[in-house]
Amino acid sequence: MAVYTRNSTCVGSMLSSKEARDATPIPINIPPSNLDEIKKDCDSFTFDAFTSDDAWELGHLLHARLALLAGTPTLISISLANSSQVVFQCVSGPGTAPDNETWVKRKRNSVLRWGCSTWFLHCKYGGDEEAFRLKFGMSAEQASQYAIHGGAVPIRVRGVEGVVAVVAVSGLKQAQDHGVIVDVIRENWHLV
Repeated sequence: MAVYTRNSTCVGSMLSSKEARDATPIPINIPPSNLDEIKKDCDSFTFDAFTSDDAWELGHLLHARLALLAGTPTLISISLANSSQVVFQCVSGPGTAPDNETWVKRKRNSVLRWGCSTWFLHCKYGGDEEAFRLKFGMSAEQASQYAIHGGAVPIRVRGVEGVVAVVAVSGLKQAQDHGVIVDVIRENWHLV
């Protein structure tokens, strides 16, 4: 199991966020669509610890990265798995809609129920919401509580069973919603 630890401090991400306004956009890597590659590479991340400080850091680093993409307002949300308490949430710029909040909630629900990223679910079911609904015997109303669109990733902690937090992004294309989370974690946390 690959375990990550944080590279920087919260002060660093706050500066990064302010500096991002004038920086050149960094392309977001598109995640693989092969299920084995996703599971191996970018389905979830296990950290040595994940505290509210880590959530703050990750959220600000995501904001700094997404602020570079002018004209693409995005909602960033990090919540705890045991209570669904939101420990970080912000938008990358003006123009998000209440619908982004709904997407984040639906993505979070999927991660918490199935324990994997929404990108994995999207690729597994080929984006077919109806096949997904039928597979789990859900009514249309029940299925509306979940989303199989990329952009929510489970966070685990070494030695703790299950998901401890969910990082979700909404506002880009779903591969980018997922990819930016993966990019920011890999760029700012290192393998132990």
